[in-house]
Amino acid sequence: MTDINFEEWEPVIGLEIHAQLATKTKLFSDAPNRFGDEPNTNITVVDTGHPGVLPILNAVAVEKAIQFGLAVGAEVQKFSAFDRKSYFYPDSPRNFQITQFYYPILFGGTVTCEVNGETREFTIERAHLEDDAGMLKHFSQFAGVDYNRAGVPLIEIVSTPTMHTPKDASAYAQSVKAILEYLGVSNCNMEEGSMRMDANISVRPRGDTSLRPKVEIKNMNSFYNMEQALEAEILRQVRAYSQNPDGDFETTIAAGTYKFDPVSRKTSIMRRKESAVDYRYFPEPDLPPLLIKEAQIEAMRKTLPELPHERFTRYVRDLKLPPALAAQIVADKYTADFYEEALKTAKSAAALCNWILVEFTGRLNEMGTTLQKSGLKSAFVGNLVKMIEEKAITGRIAKEVADEMVKHPEKDCREIVSENPNFQPLEDDSIVEPIVERVVKENPQSIVDFKAGRTKALAYLVGQVMKETKGKASPDLVNELIRKHID
Repeated sequence: MTDINFEEWEPVIGLEIHAQLATKTKLFSDAPNRFGDEPNTNITVVDTGHPGVLPILNAVAVEKAIQFGLAVGAEVQKFSAFDRKSYFYPDSPRNFQITQFYYPILFGGTVTCEVNGETREFTIERAHLEDDAGMLKHFSQFAGVDYNRAGVPLIEIVSTPTMHTPKDASAYAQSVKAILEYLGVSNCNMEEGSMRMDANISVRPRGDTSLRPKVEIKNMNSFYNMEQALEAEILRQVRAYSQNPDGDFETTIAAGTYKFDPVSRKTSIMRRKESAVDYRYFPEPDLPPLLIKEAQIEAMRKTLPELPHERFTRYVRDLKLPPALAAQIVADKYTADFYEEALKTAKSAAALCNWILVEFTGRLNEMGTTLQKSGLKSAFVGNLVKMIEEKAITGRIAKEVADEMVKHPEKDCREIVSENPNFQPLEDDSIVEPIVERVVKENPQSIVDFKAGRTKALAYLVGQVMKETKGKASPDLVNELIRKHID
């Protein structure tokens, strides 16, 4: 409909983020918490729901939940408890999930992030511990269930519905991911399903404070897809209300669980929304309440590392990085740590940031890999930027050296330069000066422009000489010789 004014409508978005905790064993058994093993090998009778077996709580999982709570300023509950959430599905061998419904371990909290260059804060309603379900695997003629994931510890982080654009939701989710990674609470590998997001979305007329029926879009493991799904659902709901302005909200938008098809870019309903009554929550009889002492909380508070937004602030304030670059580099812990190490060698924080985020990341993307998987050493990248700073090589040569570095990550850039005569900077006056003389003679207008005060004319002449020397000539030498010939 072309007559719809989307500016008159306000989306209301809340996220539920499920992150697998980086423990060695599962939440209630001693089975390995490990991805990629043969199906149904990392299981015990507890994970498969055998009659009469009893769960034993993983203390490390509790500590990791507390760490996250302290990092976001949540109120860590000294008393929390587990409950049974009943549902019948093949991936749930017990036919119930053990979660924290009535008394979660965390309440409140704030996540600070950058949205379109603006610092924003989004609040957390609660976070609780629970165990993961198994995984259904569909084949051409049959389906199977892999219970390796059944019982893996999760922290579910439930935001308040205070986000109003897909960009808000994406920035918040990326910030939560970064916090979890910096703490070592979760590896947040979205391809492996270690972090998954459910989005709750409704729309209302701008200025209205009431909430209309919400749609839950399930199990998204990509920030891009989440943004696309939210945009599609916002359009769908606004159109539905606009076409039926006097209709009942409950019938205009069916509250339920939806899925998103990234090909058609449309959402479709999977099932009507269940309520708490449908899950028949009741206290878990096989686990005692979880009691946490204040001394334990305070001891863990002292061990918190520098968190993503603290590092972002430091990079902007102390290193003078542009906020957009600072936000990009702190978003991934491995990249940020790589940058920190390389800074011990290179002096220019901005140049090093550009080389990591643009030059090396671009090359690695073309190779279908990442910085973490590449084998590149931070010290070698720092050395490359240092060689440019010291004018041991030109920027153009450095790009060719970077090509070799991603092919041979075990080699330092200095070794690569020393082995290749083509990477040696051209410092010989007897070779460079005839080229400068020819360029100056062939561009008389540039000489006139330079003498008239147009400094770009000199840069043009330098560029022509660098082109002739295939980027190997020392820029300082070229500048000196050009000025000499102009004079």
